[in-house]
Order: sequence, then C-alpha cells, then structure tokens
Amino acid sequence: MGAKVSRSRKHFRRNEIYGWLFAGPAIFGFLAFTIGPMITSIFLSMTDSTLGFGGNFIGLEHYRRAFTADPLIWISIRVTFTFVAISVPLTISTAFFVALLLNTEGLKGVKYFRTIAYVPSIVPGVASAFLWRWIFNPRGLLNHLLETIGIPGQNWLFDQNLVLPSLAFMGIWGIGGNMVIFLAGLQGVPRSLYDAIEVDGGSIFSKFRYATLPMMTPTIFFTVIMGIIGTLQVFMPALLITEGGPNNASLFYGFHLYRTAFVNNNMGYAAALSWIMFIVVLAFTAIIFATSKHWVYYEGGDDR
Repeated sequence: MGAKVSRSRKHFRRNEIYGWLFAGPAIFGFLAFTIGPMITSIFLSMTDSTLGFGGNFIGLEHYRRAFTADPLIWISIRVTFTFVAISVPLTISTAFFVALLLNTEGLKGVKYFRTIAYVPSIVPGVASAFLWRWIFNPRGLLNHLLETIGIPGQNWLFDQNLVLPSLAFMGIWGIGGNMVIFLAGLQGVPRSLYDAIEVDGGSIFSKFRYATLPMMTPTIFFTVIMGIIGTLQVFMPALLITEGGPNNASLFYGFHLYRTAFVNNNMGYAAALSWIMFIVVLAFTAIIFATSKHWVYYEGGDDR
C-alpha cells in the first residue's frame, strides 16, 4: 500500500513539473512583455525621459500637466468619446443584423454569404485604410456613385463635421468578427422557445423580442465591452488617413499619445497619457459590468 502511495506521489509531482514546463513560456511572456512594461511605464511617467534616454524624476508633474496645461488632451478625449458613441452602436447593430440574416433557415448559399461577410475583417488594417481613403476621396468611388444619381459629393475626410461619421462607417467593413460571435449565439438559442411562441400565435417580431433578444444579451454584453475598449484605443485611421485633421477633428487620444511619444519625443508624458487612458477604460468597463444586471439575461438564473 505504501509503495502505491509513493508511486502516486511521484507521478503527481512529475505531472506537476511537466505542467510548469509547458506553462513556463506563457508565464514568462506575460511577465516579460506585459507586467514588466507596465511597471516600467509607471516609473517612466514620473520622469522627463525622452526617446532612448533616461530622465530626471519629476513625480506627478506629467499628470498635472495633462489636466491643466495640455489643451490637446481635452480635444482628443472629446473626439474619442464622440467616435465611440457613433461607432460602437453602428458596428454592433450592423453585425447583429447581418448575423440575423445569415441565420435564416433554408437560405441557399448561406455558407458563401457568411464567407463574403467575414473576409473583409481579415484584410490587413493598412490595406483597408488605403482602400477607404480612396473611396472617401473627393474624386473617389463614393462621390462618383452619388453624382451618378444626382446627389452632390462631399468632402468626407476633409470636413470636420463628416470625418468621424465617415471613419465610423468605415468600421462596418470589419464587422466579420462580431458577426461570427452573434451567429454562434443565435444558433445557441433553444428552438423550444420559438416553438412555444408559435403555439401562442406569436409573430416573427414576438420571437425576436421575447426569445432572440433576451437570449442574446450576454453576447451583446461581450461585444459592447470589447467594442468600447477597442474603440477607445483607436489609432490607425488617424495615422494613415486623416493625420488628426481637419482642424483636429479626428485627433483620437491614441494618436495624440503616439505623436507625444514618437514625434515630440516626450516618452515620460506619453507614459502618463497611457495610464490615464488605462484608468478611463477600466472605469468604463466597471460601469458596464455594474449596469449589466439590469439588462443582461442569463439562462441559469441569478448565477452569473
């Protein structure tokens, strides 16, 4: 009996060692490339460091400057939050609508339609940016199509009132990921719920209101969280398409941070800006989680 227990302990220890060996690279990568840079950036934000050079310790001076002496930070915050308010509802509702269409029973060629809807989301971001810059150009494809039906073209990316809606519309191009998530959620809605509504004489709108929508709220909750976090960090459209213009109308917070670090060569202040954004993202995530109990339905009841 003692020999068996001893062999069992050795076997457990050997498996434990193997487990740590296999998990080691991931743990090392997390510590070296995530936790390490985060801790470093905290100290960097309290210095006057420039790119590639150390600096003097100045405490919380960069944080004071951000809220009292940098007018661009407030412009970038307003632009970013406006873009979030436009882009997140637009992309999520469009992805949900497309998923509903592609979840229709008996639709011929549905696999091909799903592929067509998903493929744009895997196109590299740089290629997509240049494509849409051409489409929104005053002499580009969109204005040409509008003029053929008698509608005057617009300066989409060169009008400070249209640039954010234009960039938000561009985001529809990449809804493939959310569409797949919604499609998976829709296929997980129990058929018995629809059958019960049909027995009661409910219409297709009743099915959507009383079965589809409640059962999809956890999926919607997830996509809203990820959409807000991603959109608050938007950067590439400003870098590749608008360069923050016109008149700072597309000066996203992430682009302001990038210019501070790599154009103005002020790494310490850029690190402070990054931590301010981290706190903002964390606060928004906490607020959404706190309000989710009022609108997210979980099939299991109160256990969340």
